[in-house]
Amino acid sequence: MRVLSGIQPSGKLHLGNYFGAMKQHIALQEEHECFFFVANFHALTTIQNPAELQALTLDVALDYVALGLDPNKAALFRQSDVPEVTELTWILATVTGKGLMERAHSYKDKITKGVQPSMGLFNYPILMASDILIYRPNAVPVGKDQVQHIEMTQDMAGHFNNTYKCDVLVRPEPLLGEAPFVPGIDGQKMSKSYGNHIELFDDPKIVKKRIMSIKTDSTPVEAPKNPDNCNAFAILKLLADEAEAADWAKRYRAGGVGYGDVKKRIVELFEQEFGPARERRAELAARPQEMEDILVAGAQRARKEAQETMKLVREACGLVCVG
Repeated sequence: MRVLSGIQPSGKLHLGNYFGAMKQHIALQEEHECFFFVANFHALTTIQNPAELQALTLDVALDYVALGLDPNKAALFRQSDVPEVTELTWILATVTGKGLMERAHSYKDKITKGVQPSMGLFNYPILMASDILIYRPNAVPVGKDQVQHIEMTQDMAGHFNNTYKCDVLVRPEPLLGEAPFVPGIDGQKMSKSYGNHIELFDDPKIVKKRIMSIKTDSTPVEAPKNPDNCNAFAILKLLADEAEAADWAKRYRAGGVGYGDVKKRIVELFEQEFGPARERRAELAARPQEMEDILVAGAQRARKEAQETMKLVREACGLVCVG
């Protein structure tokens, strides 16, 4: 099965990115043909500082490899290194109704949050559809909040195939994993925009400070507590194995557990999970040409697939180049 996904380089990656997407992506490479890209075209809707965009794009790539993505198993590349995706975006735009675009939840959400309503932001789902359809994947791993984008991609593939009486574009299906809700230090969904995140590769002292500031209630140490209503326990459960999480839950309900002890354990578990990867990342960052070679090789592999798709798309549309 061919799998594709991308992640936008809009800031330093955090626990929510890891448990919500990256961990699943890295696991998928063991059994499937995987294409993962850094969505720097998409990032232009919010980041318009060239140096910042370049740095954040490299950061995402470094994070993926440090966490275990194997470039010999999965293609890792920059979205912008496959220019054919923008050509397909225009072609899809000519068969996509404005009404479909106006129903996009993500556009409405971003406008509500004060993001400038550019045409790039409005047309975001068409570029996302091109990202997917150009590689003809069978499945796209997404969270529940992204399912609408896959449904819109399915619609666009159908519009194109129906318009040109062909079956060139493959209908992708969403691959819904068991991605958990990852709370931030304030209990809301972890997000860079909320400022409640814990970065994967921040300085350990800063990570510890963030973890120790996780919002909890004022229940006394000796009193029984409900682990299901505790932000600290929700984060601990992500990092601990099943047996340890069950033991902590039992101790919560029995009473005698202090939130400070829970947070200290989170610090230890975080370091166990990400400390070795932090060291690998530092080593990779010291060899920038090696990282660039990985991205270029991934782009060559991805672009070969994109060019084959676009050859079929151009023929279907009548955009055949002679000679």
